[in-house]
Amino acid sequence: MAATGSEKQGAKAFYVTTPIYYVNDAPHLGHAYTTVAGDVLTRWHRQRGEKVWYLTGTDEHGQKIMRTADANGVTPQEWCDKLVEEAWKPLWEHLEIANDDFIRTTEKRHTDRVQEFVQDLYDKGEIYKGGYEGPYCVGCEEYKLPGDLIEDEQGNKLCPVHKKPVEILKEENYFFKLSEYGPKLLEFYEANPDFIQPESARNEVLNFVKQGLQDLSISRSTFDWGIPIPWDDKHVIYVWVDALLNYATAVGYGSNQAKFDETFPANVHLVGKDILRFHAVIWPAMLMAQGLPVPGKVAANGWLMVGGEKMSKSNLTGIKPQDLTSHFGVDAYRWYFLRAIAFGSDGSFSWEDFTARYTSELANDYGNLASRVAAMVGKYFGGALPEATAAGDAEQAVRDGLARAVAEADRKIGEELDFQGGILAIFDFVKQVNGYITEQEPWKVAKDDSDEGRARLATILYTAAESLRAVAVLLNPIMPDTSQKLWDSLGAEPALGPLAAQTVESAATWGLLPTGTTVTKGAVLFPRLEEPKKA
Repeated sequence: MAATGSEKQGAKAFYVTTPIYYVNDAPHLGHAYTTVAGDVLTRWHRQRGEKVWYLTGTDEHGQKIMRTADANGVTPQEWCDKLVEEAWKPLWEHLEIANDDFIRTTEKRHTDRVQEFVQDLYDKGEIYKGGYEGPYCVGCEEYKLPGDLIEDEQGNKLCPVHKKPVEILKEENYFFKLSEYGPKLLEFYEANPDFIQPESARNEVLNFVKQGLQDLSISRSTFDWGIPIPWDDKHVIYVWVDALLNYATAVGYGSNQAKFDETFPANVHLVGKDILRFHAVIWPAMLMAQGLPVPGKVAANGWLMVGGEKMSKSNLTGIKPQDLTSHFGVDAYRWYFLRAIAFGSDGSFSWEDFTARYTSELANDYGNLASRVAAMVGKYFGGALPEATAAGDAEQAVRDGLARAVAEADRKIGEELDFQGGILAIFDFVKQVNGYITEQEPWKVAKDDSDEGRARLATILYTAAESLRAVAVLLNPIMPDTSQKLWDSLGAEPALGPLAAQTVESAATWGLLPTGTTVTKGAVLFPRLEEPKKA
Protein backbone atom coordinates (compact mmCIF):
# COMPACT_ATOMS: atom_id res chain seq x y z
CA MET A 1 0.00 0.00 0.00
CA ALA A 2 1.35 3.41 -0.92
CA ALA A 3 2.52 5.56 1.96
CA THR A 4 0.93 8.94 2.53
CA GLY A 5 3.02 12.00 1.86
CA SER A 6 2.75 13.22 5.44
CA GLU A 7 4.73 10.36 6.97
CA LYS A 8 7.62 11.49 9.13
CA GLN A 9 10.83 10.10 7.70
CA GLY A 10 13.14 8.64 10.34
CA ALA A 11 10.41 8.44 12.98
CA LYS A 12 9.68 5.12 14.64
CA ALA A 13 7.09 3.15 12.72
CA PHE A 14 3.79 2.24 14.28
CA TYR A 15 4.54 -1.49 14.27
CA VAL A 16 1.69 -4.02 14.45
CA THR A 17 1.92 -7.81 14.28
CA THR A 18 -0.47 -10.71 14.04
CA PRO A 19 0.48 -14.10 15.44
CA ILE A 20 2.36 -16.14 12.89
CA TYR A 21 -0.05 -18.90 12.05
CA TYR A 22 0.55 -22.64 12.10
CA VAL A 23 0.38 -24.08 8.60
CA ASN A 24 -1.00 -27.45 9.61
CA ASP A 25 -4.13 -26.55 7.63
CA ALA A 26 -5.79 -23.80 5.58
CA PRO A 27 -6.84 -20.57 7.32
CA HIS A 28 -10.34 -20.17 8.77
CA LEU A 29 -12.43 -17.26 10.06
CA GLY A 30 -10.53 -17.07 13.35
CA HIS A 31 -7.20 -16.44 11.60
CA ALA A 32 -8.79 -13.90 9.27
CA TYR A 33 -10.47 -12.06 12.16
CA THR A 34 -7.17 -11.17 13.79
CA THR A 35 -5.51 -10.34 10.46
CA VAL A 36 -8.33 -8.03 9.33
CA ALA A 37 -8.23 -6.28 12.72
CA GLY A 38 -4.52 -5.62 12.28
CA ASP A 39 -5.10 -4.40 8.75
CA VAL A 40 -7.80 -1.95 9.85
CA LEU A 41 -5.60 -0.69 12.70
CA THR A 42 -2.58 -0.10 10.47
CA ARG A 43 -4.63 1.44 7.65
CA TRP A 44 -6.13 3.80 10.23
CA HIS A 45 -2.70 4.88 11.43
CA ARG A 46 -1.55 5.33 7.84
CA GLN A 47 -4.46 7.71 7.39
CA ARG A 48 -3.24 9.59 10.43
CA GLY A 49 -0.16 10.29 8.32
CA GLU A 50 2.02 7.98 10.42
CA LYS A 51 4.80 5.68 9.36
CA VAL A 52 3.47 2.14 9.71
CA TRP A 53 4.80 -1.42 9.54
CA TYR A 54 2.39 -4.36 9.48
CA LEU A 55 3.76 -7.91 9.83
CA THR A 56 2.09 -11.27 9.47
CA GLY A 57 3.40 -14.68 8.52
CA THR A 58 3.51 -18.40 9.20
CA ASP A 59 4.94 -20.63 11.92
CA GLU A 60 6.42 -23.65 10.14
CA HIS A 61 8.43 -25.69 12.65
CA GLY A 62 7.44 -28.07 15.41
CA GLN A 63 6.05 -31.52 15.98
CA LYS A 64 2.53 -30.66 14.84
CA ILE A 65 3.73 -29.58 11.39
CA MET A 66 5.99 -32.62 11.11
CA ARG A 67 3.14 -35.01 11.89
CA THR A 68 0.74 -33.26 9.52
CA ALA A 69 3.27 -33.42 6.67
CA ASP A 70 3.96 -37.08 7.39
CA ALA A 71 0.24 -37.86 7.34
CA ASN A 72 0.03 -36.24 3.90
CA GLY A 73 3.06 -38.11 2.52
CA VAL A 74 5.31 -35.09 1.99
CA THR A 75 8.26 -33.46 3.75
CA PRO A 76 7.53 -30.70 6.27
CA GLN A 77 9.08 -28.09 3.96
CA GLU A 78 6.99 -29.27 1.01
CA TRP A 79 3.86 -29.10 3.14
CA CYS A 80 4.65 -25.59 4.34
CA ASP A 81 5.45 -24.33 0.85
CA LYS A 82 2.18 -25.69 -0.51
CA LEU A 83 -0.02 -24.26 2.24
CA VAL A 84 1.63 -20.84 2.25
CA GLU A 85 1.53 -20.32 -1.49
CA GLU A 86 -1.85 -21.95 -2.18
CA ALA A 87 -3.87 -21.00 0.90
CA TRP A 88 -2.44 -18.36 3.23
CA LYS A 89 -0.99 -15.70 0.94
CA PRO A 90 -3.90 -15.88 -1.56
CA LEU A 91 -6.43 -15.38 1.24
CA TRP A 92 -4.70 -12.27 2.58
CA GLU A 93 -4.63 -10.86 -0.94
CA HIS A 94 -8.31 -11.71 -1.38
CA LEU A 95 -9.21 -9.91 1.87
CA GLU A 96 -7.15 -6.85 0.81
CA ILE A 97 -4.70 -7.21 3.69
CA ALA A 98 -2.05 -4.51 3.21
CA ASN A 99 0.78 -6.16 5.15
CA ASP A 100 4.28 -4.78 4.68
CA ASP A 101 6.00 -8.11 5.20
CA PHE A 102 5.19 -11.82 5.40
CA ILE A 103 7.66 -13.79 7.49
CA ARG A 104 8.11 -17.55 7.26
CA THR A 105 10.07 -19.19 10.07
CA THR A 106 11.83 -21.50 7.62
CA GLU A 107 13.49 -18.52 5.91
CA LYS A 108 17.24 -18.10 6.40
CA ARG A 109 16.79 -14.46 7.45
CA HIS A 110 14.91 -15.85 10.44
CA THR A 111 16.67 -19.12 11.29
CA ASP A 112 20.17 -17.60 11.41
CA ARG A 113 19.10 -14.79 13.69
CA VAL A 114 17.21 -17.16 16.02
CA GLN A 115 20.37 -19.21 16.51
CA GLU A 116 22.33 -16.04 17.27
CA PHE A 117 19.74 -14.87 19.81
CA VAL A 118 19.69 -18.20 21.64
CA GLN A 119 23.49 -18.47 21.54
CA ASP A 120 23.74 -15.02 23.14
CA LEU A 121 21.43 -16.08 25.97
CA TYR A 122 23.46 -19.27 26.47
CA ASP A 123 26.72 -17.31 26.59
CA LYS A 124 25.18 -14.99 29.21
CA GLY A 125 24.29 -17.93 31.43
CA GLU A 126 20.55 -17.54 30.88
CA ILE A 127 20.25 -21.11 29.53
CA TYR A 128 21.25 -24.39 31.21
CA LYS A 129 20.86 -28.11 30.52
CA GLY A 130 18.37 -30.25 32.45
CA GLY A 131 15.62 -32.83 32.14
CA TYR A 132 11.86 -32.62 32.15
CA GLU A 133 8.86 -34.89 32.23
CA GLY A 134 5.29 -33.70 31.94
CA PRO A 135 2.03 -33.56 29.98
CA TYR A 136 2.51 -32.07 26.51
CA CYS A 137 -0.09 -30.91 23.97
CA VAL A 138 1.21 -31.20 20.42
CA GLY A 139 -1.59 -28.94 19.17
CA CYS A 140 -0.46 -26.11 21.47
CA GLU A 141 3.20 -27.16 21.22
CA GLU A 142 3.32 -26.61 24.98
CA TYR A 143 3.96 -28.46 28.23
CA LYS A 144 0.83 -28.15 30.36
CA LEU A 145 0.60 -27.67 34.10
CA PRO A 146 -1.40 -30.50 35.71
CA GLY A 147 -3.90 -27.97 37.01
CA ASP A 148 -4.62 -26.75 33.47
CA LEU A 149 -5.86 -30.13 32.24
CA ILE A 150 -9.45 -31.32 32.01
CA GLU A 151 -10.79 -34.89 32.06
CA ASP A 152 -13.10 -36.75 29.72
CA GLU A 153 -15.65 -39.36 30.83
CA GLN A 154 -12.98 -42.06 30.77
CA GLY A 155 -10.66 -40.06 33.03
CA ASN A 156 -8.18 -39.19 30.28
CA LYS A 157 -6.30 -35.93 30.78
CA LEU A 158 -7.13 -33.49 27.97
CA CYS A 159 -5.77 -30.17 26.73
CA PRO A 160 -8.42 -27.56 27.61
CA VAL A 161 -7.98 -25.85 24.23
CA HIS A 162 -7.94 -28.80 21.83
CA LYS A 163 -9.98 -31.26 23.95
CA LYS A 164 -7.49 -34.00 23.00
CA PRO A 165 -5.41 -36.28 25.27
CA VAL A 166 -2.01 -34.91 26.22
CA GLU A 167 1.16 -36.94 25.82
CA ILE A 168 3.58 -37.53 28.68
CA LEU A 169 7.00 -36.50 27.41
CA LYS A 170 10.32 -37.11 29.11
CA GLU A 171 13.45 -35.73 27.54
CA GLU A 172 16.72 -33.95 28.18
CA ASN A 173 16.31 -30.26 27.37
CA TYR A 174 17.91 -26.88 27.64
CA PHE A 175 16.09 -24.43 29.89
CA PHE A 176 15.73 -20.65 29.94
CA LYS A 177 15.76 -19.18 33.46
CA LEU A 178 12.23 -17.84 33.19
CA SER A 179 11.60 -18.25 36.93
CA GLU A 180 14.04 -15.41 37.64
CA TYR A 181 11.94 -12.93 35.66
CA GLY A 182 8.71 -13.18 37.65
CA PRO A 183 9.44 -10.15 39.89
CA LYS A 184 10.70 -8.10 36.92
CA LEU A 185 7.57 -8.90 34.93
CA LEU A 186 5.25 -7.98 37.81
CA GLU A 187 7.10 -4.70 38.24
CA PHE A 188 6.78 -4.05 34.51
CA TYR A 189 3.04 -4.85 34.50
CA GLU A 190 2.48 -2.44 37.40
CA ALA A 191 4.38 0.34 35.66
CA ASN A 192 2.59 -0.32 32.35
CA PRO A 193 -1.06 -1.10 33.19
CA ASP A 194 -2.13 -0.99 29.52
CA PHE A 195 0.49 -3.52 28.38
CA ILE A 196 -2.02 -6.39 28.39
CA GLN A 197 -5.55 -5.89 27.07
CA PRO A 198 -8.37 -6.46 27.79
CA GLU A 199 -8.52 -6.20 31.58
CA SER A 200 -9.61 -9.84 31.92
CA ALA A 201 -6.48 -10.93 30.04
CA ARG A 202 -4.28 -8.74 32.23
CA ASN A 203 -5.77 -10.26 35.37
CA GLU A 204 -5.19 -13.78 34.06
CA VAL A 205 -1.52 -13.09 33.39
CA LEU A 206 -0.99 -11.35 36.73
CA ASN A 207 -2.45 -14.29 38.61
CA PHE A 208 -0.35 -16.73 36.59
CA VAL A 209 2.93 -14.92 37.23
CA LYS A 210 2.17 -14.31 40.92
CA GLN A 211 1.90 -18.09 41.42
CA GLY A 212 5.56 -18.38 40.46
CA LEU A 213 7.12 -19.17 37.10
CA GLN A 214 8.90 -22.37 36.13
CA ASP A 215 12.00 -22.34 33.95
CA LEU A 216 11.14 -22.78 30.28
CA SER A 217 12.26 -25.75 28.23
CA ILE A 218 13.64 -24.15 25.07
CA SER A 219 14.74 -27.25 23.16
CA ARG A 220 13.41 -30.58 21.93
CA SER A 221 15.42 -33.73 21.26
CA THR A 222 12.71 -36.24 20.27
CA PHE A 223 12.24 -34.89 16.73
CA ASP A 224 14.31 -32.83 14.29
CA TRP A 225 11.92 -30.48 12.43
CA GLY A 226 13.16 -27.20 13.83
CA ILE A 227 16.13 -24.85 14.08
CA PRO A 228 19.16 -26.67 15.52
CA ILE A 229 20.57 -25.49 18.84
CA PRO A 230 23.87 -23.93 17.68
CA TRP A 231 26.04 -25.50 20.41
CA ASP A 232 24.27 -28.90 20.42
CA ASP A 233 22.78 -30.11 17.14
CA LYS A 234 21.07 -33.04 18.83
CA HIS A 235 18.44 -30.53 19.94
CA VAL A 236 16.15 -28.19 18.02
CA ILE A 237 14.90 -24.89 19.41
CA TYR A 238 11.45 -25.01 20.99
CA VAL A 239 8.97 -23.85 18.37
CA TRP A 240 7.56 -21.06 20.54
CA VAL A 241 10.98 -19.50 21.14
CA ASP A 242 11.54 -19.76 17.39
CA ALA A 243 8.12 -18.27 16.64
CA LEU A 244 8.20 -15.32 19.03
CA LEU A 245 11.52 -14.16 17.62
CA ASN A 246 9.90 -13.51 14.22
CA TYR A 247 8.79 -10.12 15.56
CA ALA A 248 12.46 -9.16 15.83
CA THR A 249 14.04 -11.05 12.91
CA ALA A 250 11.51 -9.72 10.38
CA VAL A 251 12.50 -6.12 11.08
CA GLY A 252 16.26 -6.49 10.93
CA TYR A 253 17.42 -7.94 14.25
CA GLY A 254 21.08 -8.84 13.80
CA SER A 255 21.08 -7.90 10.12
CA ASN A 256 19.79 -4.35 9.59
CA GLN A 257 20.29 -2.19 12.66
CA ALA A 258 18.78 0.96 11.12
CA LYS A 259 15.60 -0.87 10.19
CA PHE A 260 15.46 -2.51 13.61
CA ASP A 261 15.90 0.79 15.45
CA GLU A 262 13.12 2.54 13.55
CA THR A 263 10.65 -0.35 13.88
CA PHE A 264 11.21 -2.49 16.99
CA PRO A 265 9.59 -3.08 19.41
CA ALA A 266 6.04 -3.65 18.25
CA ASN A 267 3.50 -1.08 19.34
CA VAL A 268 0.78 -3.73 19.29
CA HIS A 269 0.95 -7.52 19.21
CA LEU A 270 -2.47 -8.87 18.25
CA VAL A 271 -2.91 -12.41 19.59
CA GLY A 272 -5.58 -14.99 20.32
CA LYS A 273 -6.26 -15.38 24.02
CA ASP A 274 -5.07 -19.00 23.91
CA ILE A 275 -1.51 -17.80 23.19
CA LEU A 276 -1.57 -14.85 25.58
CA ARG A 277 0.95 -16.24 28.09
CA PHE A 278 3.59 -16.78 25.42
CA HIS A 279 3.36 -13.12 24.37
CA ALA A 280 2.78 -11.47 27.74
CA VAL A 281 5.16 -13.60 29.87
CA ILE A 282 7.76 -15.52 27.85
CA TRP A 283 8.33 -12.93 25.12
CA PRO A 284 9.00 -9.92 27.38
CA ALA A 285 11.19 -12.08 29.64
CA MET A 286 13.29 -13.15 26.64
CA LEU A 287 13.67 -9.51 25.60
CA MET A 288 14.62 -8.43 29.12
CA ALA A 289 17.26 -11.16 29.22
CA GLN A 290 18.72 -9.85 25.96
CA GLY A 291 18.52 -6.19 26.99
CA LEU A 292 16.01 -5.33 24.27
CA PRO A 293 12.94 -3.08 24.61
CA VAL A 294 9.60 -4.65 25.48
CA PRO A 295 6.51 -4.24 23.23
CA GLY A 296 3.99 -1.50 23.88
CA LYS A 297 0.89 -3.64 24.07
CA VAL A 298 -0.33 -7.23 23.81
CA ALA A 299 -4.00 -7.27 22.82
CA ALA A 300 -5.81 -10.58 23.08
CA ASN A 301 -8.91 -11.00 20.96
CA GLY A 302 -11.57 -13.50 21.92
CA TRP A 303 -12.60 -16.65 20.12
CA LEU A 304 -15.07 -16.88 17.29
CA MET A 305 -17.67 -19.42 18.31
CA VAL A 306 -19.92 -21.70 16.28
CA GLY A 307 -22.35 -23.82 18.22
CA GLY A 308 -20.62 -22.90 21.47
CA GLU A 309 -17.23 -24.22 20.28
CA LYS A 310 -14.10 -22.27 19.42
CA MET A 311 -13.74 -22.08 15.66
CA SER A 312 -10.87 -24.34 14.62
CA LYS A 313 -10.12 -27.16 12.25
CA SER A 314 -9.58 -29.57 15.12
CA ASN A 315 -13.11 -28.93 16.37
CA LEU A 316 -14.55 -29.20 12.85
CA THR A 317 -16.12 -25.76 13.12
CA GLY A 318 -13.76 -24.05 10.71
CA ILE A 319 -15.49 -21.99 8.03
CA LYS A 320 -13.60 -20.67 5.05
CA PRO A 321 -13.70 -16.88 4.72
CA GLN A 322 -14.42 -17.37 1.01
CA ASP A 323 -17.74 -19.01 1.97
CA LEU A 324 -18.81 -15.61 3.26
CA THR A 325 -17.08 -13.23 0.86
CA SER A 326 -18.66 -15.00 -2.12
CA HIS A 327 -22.07 -14.13 -0.66
CA PHE A 328 -21.62 -10.83 1.20
CA GLY A 329 -18.55 -9.38 -0.52
CA VAL A 330 -15.07 -8.70 0.89
CA ASP A 331 -15.82 -5.25 2.31
CA ALA A 332 -18.90 -6.42 4.18
CA TYR A 333 -16.86 -9.33 5.53
CA ARG A 334 -14.12 -6.99 6.80
CA TRP A 335 -16.76 -4.78 8.42
CA TYR A 336 -19.00 -7.42 9.97
CA PHE A 337 -16.74 -9.19 12.44
CA LEU A 338 -15.28 -5.97 13.83
CA ARG A 339 -18.76 -4.42 14.00
CA ALA A 340 -20.57 -7.41 15.50
CA ILE A 341 -18.01 -8.52 18.09
CA ALA A 342 -16.34 -6.38 20.75
CA PHE A 343 -12.61 -6.92 20.26
CA GLY A 344 -11.27 -8.88 23.21
CA SER A 345 -14.53 -10.75 23.83
CA ASP A 346 -15.73 -14.07 22.47
CA GLY A 347 -18.34 -13.77 19.76
CA SER A 348 -20.68 -16.08 17.89
CA PHE A 349 -21.10 -16.07 14.14
CA SER A 350 -24.33 -16.83 12.30
CA TRP A 351 -25.51 -16.31 8.73
CA GLU A 352 -28.72 -14.80 10.06
CA ASP A 353 -26.96 -12.12 12.09
CA PHE A 354 -24.62 -11.23 9.24
CA THR A 355 -27.56 -10.99 6.82
CA ALA A 356 -29.60 -8.80 9.17
CA ARG A 357 -26.73 -6.37 9.83
CA TYR A 358 -25.77 -6.23 6.16
CA THR A 359 -29.32 -5.38 5.13
CA SER A 360 -30.04 -2.88 7.90
CA GLU A 361 -26.76 -1.02 8.32
CA LEU A 362 -24.84 -1.43 5.08
CA ALA A 363 -27.54 -1.61 2.42
CA ASN A 364 -30.32 0.48 3.98
CA ASP A 365 -28.50 3.04 6.12
CA TYR A 366 -25.20 3.58 4.29
CA GLY A 367 -25.65 2.34 0.73
CA ASN A 368 -29.10 3.87 0.33
CA LEU A 369 -27.84 7.23 1.64
CA ALA A 370 -25.07 7.32 -0.97
CA SER A 371 -27.49 6.34 -3.72
CA ARG A 372 -30.16 8.90 -2.75
CA VAL A 373 -27.75 11.81 -2.51
CA ALA A 374 -26.15 11.09 -5.88
CA ALA A 375 -29.58 10.65 -7.50
CA MET A 376 -30.87 13.97 -6.13
CA VAL A 377 -27.78 15.93 -7.17
CA GLY A 378 -28.22 14.42 -10.64
CA LYS A 379 -31.95 15.14 -10.79
CA TYR A 380 -32.00 18.67 -9.38
CA PHE A 381 -28.58 20.05 -10.39
CA GLY A 382 -27.56 18.03 -13.43
CA GLY A 383 -24.88 16.15 -11.44
CA ALA A 384 -22.92 19.30 -10.49
CA LEU A 385 -22.50 19.68 -6.73
CA PRO A 386 -24.20 22.94 -5.76
CA GLU A 387 -22.90 25.58 -3.38
CA ALA A 388 -24.23 25.77 0.17
CA THR A 389 -25.37 29.36 0.81
CA ALA A 390 -28.29 28.90 3.18
CA ALA A 391 -26.82 26.94 6.10
CA GLY A 392 -28.53 27.12 9.47
CA ASP A 393 -28.84 25.27 12.75
CA ALA A 394 -29.65 21.95 11.07
CA GLU A 395 -26.44 22.08 9.05
CA GLN A 396 -24.42 23.10 12.08
CA ALA A 397 -25.77 20.07 13.91
CA VAL A 398 -24.46 17.85 11.10
CA ARG A 399 -21.04 19.51 11.27
CA ASP A 400 -20.94 19.06 15.03
CA GLY A 401 -22.01 15.43 14.63
CA LEU A 402 -19.18 14.81 12.19
CA ALA A 403 -16.60 16.35 14.52
CA ARG A 404 -17.79 14.09 17.34
CA ALA A 405 -17.76 11.01 15.09
CA VAL A 406 -14.20 11.64 13.88
CA ALA A 407 -12.86 12.28 17.37
CA GLU A 408 -14.59 9.23 18.84
CA ALA A 409 -13.67 6.89 15.99
CA ASP A 410 -10.05 8.04 16.07
CA ARG A 411 -9.80 7.48 19.80
CA LYS A 412 -11.55 4.14 19.81
CA ILE A 413 -9.89 2.57 16.74
CA GLY A 414 -6.52 4.30 16.80
CA GLU A 415 -5.85 4.21 20.55
CA GLU A 416 -8.18 1.81 22.35
CA LEU A 417 -8.48 -0.95 19.68
CA ASP A 418 -12.25 -0.69 20.16
CA PHE A 419 -13.09 -1.38 16.55
CA GLN A 420 -16.76 -1.93 17.29
CA GLY A 421 -17.03 1.39 19.13
CA GLY A 422 -15.27 3.25 16.34
CA ILE A 423 -17.47 1.75 13.64
CA LEU A 424 -20.60 2.53 15.65
CA ALA A 425 -19.49 6.16 15.97
CA ILE A 426 -19.18 6.41 12.19
CA PHE A 427 -22.51 4.72 11.55
CA ASP A 428 -24.24 6.88 14.16
CA PHE A 429 -23.18 9.81 12.00
CA VAL A 430 -24.53 8.04 8.90
CA LYS A 431 -27.86 7.69 10.70
CA GLN A 432 -27.72 11.36 11.65
CA VAL A 433 -27.30 12.37 8.01
CA ASN A 434 -30.19 10.10 7.02
CA GLY A 435 -32.29 11.76 9.70
CA TYR A 436 -31.23 15.20 8.45
CA ILE A 437 -32.40 14.40 4.92
CA THR A 438 -35.69 12.96 6.19
CA GLU A 439 -36.34 16.09 8.26
CA GLN A 440 -35.31 18.57 5.55
CA GLU A 441 -37.30 16.79 2.82
CA PRO A 442 -35.29 18.02 -0.19
CA TRP A 443 -37.83 16.45 -2.58
CA LYS A 444 -40.41 18.92 -1.24
CA VAL A 445 -37.99 21.84 -1.16
CA ALA A 446 -37.28 21.14 -4.85
CA LYS A 447 -40.83 22.20 -5.68
CA ASP A 448 -39.99 25.75 -4.62
CA ASP A 449 -38.50 27.46 -7.71
CA SER A 450 -37.65 30.67 -5.88
CA ASP A 451 -34.05 31.73 -5.28
CA GLU A 452 -34.52 30.96 -1.62
CA GLY A 453 -35.87 27.51 -2.40
CA ARG A 454 -33.03 26.70 -4.77
CA ALA A 455 -30.47 27.93 -2.24
CA ARG A 456 -32.03 25.83 0.47
CA LEU A 457 -32.08 22.71 -1.74
CA ALA A 458 -28.45 23.30 -2.72
CA THR A 459 -27.43 23.58 0.93
CA ILE A 460 -29.19 20.37 1.91
CA LEU A 461 -27.58 18.36 -0.88
CA TYR A 462 -24.13 19.86 -0.37
CA THR A 463 -24.35 19.04 3.34
CA ALA A 464 -25.26 15.45 2.55
CA ALA A 465 -22.55 15.04 -0.10
CA GLU A 466 -19.86 16.60 2.09
CA SER A 467 -20.89 14.28 4.90
CA LEU A 468 -20.42 11.32 2.56
CA ARG A 469 -16.97 12.64 1.62
CA ALA A 470 -15.99 12.39 5.28
CA VAL A 471 -17.60 8.97 5.68
CA ALA A 472 -15.62 7.63 2.71
CA VAL A 473 -12.40 8.69 4.45
CA LEU A 474 -13.41 7.21 7.81
CA LEU A 475 -14.54 3.89 6.38
CA ASN A 476 -11.62 3.50 3.98
CA PRO A 477 -9.49 1.50 6.48
CA ILE A 478 -12.43 -0.83 7.07
CA MET A 479 -14.05 -1.08 3.64
CA PRO A 480 -11.52 0.16 1.06
CA ASP A 481 -13.34 -1.02 -2.07
CA THR A 482 -16.74 0.54 -1.39
CA SER A 483 -15.09 3.67 0.04
CA GLN A 484 -13.24 4.10 -3.25
CA LYS A 485 -16.48 3.65 -5.18
CA LEU A 486 -18.11 6.37 -3.08
CA TRP A 487 -15.07 8.62 -3.49
CA ASP A 488 -15.34 8.20 -7.26
CA SER A 489 -19.11 8.77 -7.19
CA LEU A 490 -18.58 12.09 -5.40
CA GLY A 491 -15.97 13.16 -7.95
CA ALA A 492 -13.56 13.82 -5.11
CA GLU A 493 -10.28 12.61 -6.55
CA PRO A 494 -9.63 15.29 -9.18
CA ALA A 495 -9.91 18.02 -6.56
CA LEU A 496 -8.75 16.32 -3.35
CA GLY A 497 -6.43 13.59 -4.57
CA PRO A 498 -6.45 9.83 -3.92
CA LEU A 499 -8.59 8.51 -1.11
CA ALA A 500 -5.61 6.75 0.51
CA ALA A 501 -3.89 10.13 0.88
CA GLN A 502 -6.74 11.63 2.93
CA THR A 503 -6.08 11.91 6.64
CA VAL A 504 -8.43 11.08 9.48
CA GLU A 505 -8.02 14.66 10.64
CA SER A 506 -9.17 15.98 7.26
CA ALA A 507 -12.41 14.03 7.57
CA ALA A 508 -13.51 16.48 10.27
CA THR A 509 -12.62 19.56 8.21
CA TRP A 510 -15.89 20.82 6.76
CA GLY A 511 -16.22 22.09 3.21
CA LEU A 512 -13.39 20.26 1.44
CA LEU A 513 -15.54 18.86 -1.39
CA PRO A 514 -15.54 21.65 -4.01
CA THR A 515 -18.77 22.95 -5.49
CA GLY A 516 -19.15 22.14 -9.15
CA THR A 517 -17.74 18.64 -8.64
CA THR A 518 -19.45 16.07 -10.86
CA VAL A 519 -21.46 13.65 -8.74
CA THR A 520 -22.52 10.43 -10.45
CA LYS A 521 -24.73 7.61 -9.31
CA GLY A 522 -22.43 4.61 -9.53
CA ALA A 523 -23.03 0.94 -8.89
CA VAL A 524 -24.97 0.02 -5.75
CA LEU A 525 -22.47 -0.19 -2.90
CA PHE A 526 -24.19 -3.10 -1.17
CA PRO A 527 -26.40 -5.10 -3.54
CA ARG A 528 -29.47 -6.97 -2.35
CA LEU A 529 -28.51 -10.41 -1.09
CA GLU A 530 -29.69 -13.64 -2.62
CA GLU A 531 -31.12 -16.27 -0.27
CA PRO A 532 -28.10 -17.22 1.89
CA LYS A 533 -26.65 -20.68 1.67
CA LYS A 534 -25.93 -22.41 4.95
CA ALA A 535 -22.41 -23.23 6.07
